[in-house]
Amino acid sequence: MINPDTSFIKNIESRLKFIYKEKYDEAILTDLINVISSYGINSSKGQKWNEDDVVLITYGDSIKTDDEAPLQTLRSFLNENLNEQLTVVHILPFFPYSSDDGFSVIDFRKVNPELGDWCDIEDLTKDYDLMADLVINHASSKSQWFKNFLKQHGKGKDYFITEDPETDLSQVTRPRNTPLLTPYETANGTKHVWTTFSADQVDLNFSNPDLLVEMMDILLGYIDKGARIIRLDAIAFLWKVVGTTCLHLPETHEVVKLMRDVAEFINPNTIILTETNVPNKENLSYFGEGDEAHMVYQFSLPPLLLHALHTGNSSYLTTWAKSLPQLDGDKTFFNFTSSHDGIGVRPLEGLLPEDEKNTLVENMKGFGGMVNYKSNPDGSQSPYELNITYFDALKGTHKGEDQFQTDRFLASQICMMSLAGVPAFYIHSLTATPNYYEGVEKTKHNRTINRRKWQVDELQKVLNSDTPQKKVFQSLQHLIKIRKEQAAFHPNAGQEILDFGTDLFVLKRSAGNQNILVIINLCHEVKEVQIPDGFKFDLISDSTVDSGKLKPYQCLWLVKS
Repeated sequence: MINPDTSFIKNIESRLKFIYKEKYDEAILTDLINVISSYGINSSKGQKWNEDDVVLITYGDSIKTDDEAPLQTLRSFLNENLNEQLTVVHILPFFPYSSDDGFSVIDFRKVNPELGDWCDIEDLTKDYDLMADLVINHASSKSQWFKNFLKQHGKGKDYFITEDPETDLSQVTRPRNTPLLTPYETANGTKHVWTTFSADQVDLNFSNPDLLVEMMDILLGYIDKGARIIRLDAIAFLWKVVGTTCLHLPETHEVVKLMRDVAEFINPNTIILTETNVPNKENLSYFGEGDEAHMVYQFSLPPLLLHALHTGNSSYLTTWAKSLPQLDGDKTFFNFTSSHDGIGVRPLEGLLPEDEKNTLVENMKGFGGMVNYKSNPDGSQSPYELNITYFDALKGTHKGEDQFQTDRFLASQICMMSLAGVPAFYIHSLTATPNYYEGVEKTKHNRTINRRKWQVDELQKVLNSDTPQKKVFQSLQHLIKIRKEQAAFHPNAGQEILDFGTDLFVLKRSAGNQNILVIINLCHEVKEVQIPDGFKFDLISDSTVDSGKLKPYQCLWLVKS
């Protein structure tokens, strides 16, 4: 048991008053403090992150075999192949669920028995730090909470949002084209409940403080189980006010700040990461004034980088990268090119002209990709995300497929690893997995194209044969090890974006006495570059660079020799 000090309590009280305004009651504060006090505290504070940190994003059963729990198979595979590369493993929702591959949670406090149990999670944390999802916006319609809502009795009966179907909700921002309200029969008649993502994913009602206290207990439970990074899933949609977009509302930001305060009080090394697949400026707003998220996803990076490599034109990528703030202290970016979701299109808003975006969407269809759409307030639909593996998205350029897929893909990963922030690799990027059409046929969901479940023997055979997958996997193993040894690749090290022409993407990272000049050829042609004096040694090839000629998609990490 711990006893929070007065200043901490005052701060928490201030946040709760902001959230609940005239509905605030001291009982809310008392309940929350009681929950916080029930957990042990870790008072030793270290660095939040450094250049050694590399994250793997994976489902608990992305790699499996028939004779053991998938979480055990995953741990064995990682220890055999990636133990020197990874520091953090993001296991996508590992709880019992009813849909959306884990993001419709039935019980937030249990491990899905099809994956393993809490002992398997604990074993994994002996070798890697854990990143866990707090699926905070919604719960499964099969959860006990929602069952109690339907009965109108017990915990959960007031945890969900109901609305009159005649209410004008046209201003609500939607990431789907399914109905926003779903009718359910309850003990008190038909109720139309808020379902932002699907009828099975029922939005939680955070205007009820009992739910907030419940979620804080769940959050602290994950930290107690060893989670270093907490990913706040779909956090932007948390608070609802009729007549607004219901996106990024002030109360939502205040809840994130509250979670940071409480998480850091229990363990000052905890990292709060917001998942907000929205335009760049809105995404950056979750840093607050240095008092909100520790990390935000670089959601604009995957589509902008894809566009740059697809067109051989760095101008939009360079302009965006130049606009990024220099982050220090307890703020940094979560860099990635691919995840379990598709490649977001909304993060291109304001960064890429509409015609360029539309061309990119159409060309991804040409490479076997699919598209998910969102509903707009005027009733129209527009692309929300591209569904394609990042490896297959780079099988060619706007001119069509070519022989440079592997080199182009590796250039994308090197670019991601070079930017300020913590690098994160989706399992299907590390393994260069092609589009999984068989899975889409089975599930009828576009996102399954990038959610293959590898049998471990099958994967090992692919990685040990003469395949593009082997080349990518071994190259990334090598590159990550090099990167982890460079102080200039610290997540908060200095970053300067340079103009070397639109065929190249160039930046310089700096920390202490080390400067690394990163040069990436975005083209399928040999390019000449004037390399600044002194930068002669390439860390990637472990050799001196004698020529200013770059092969197609060649990348350099240059240091002064």
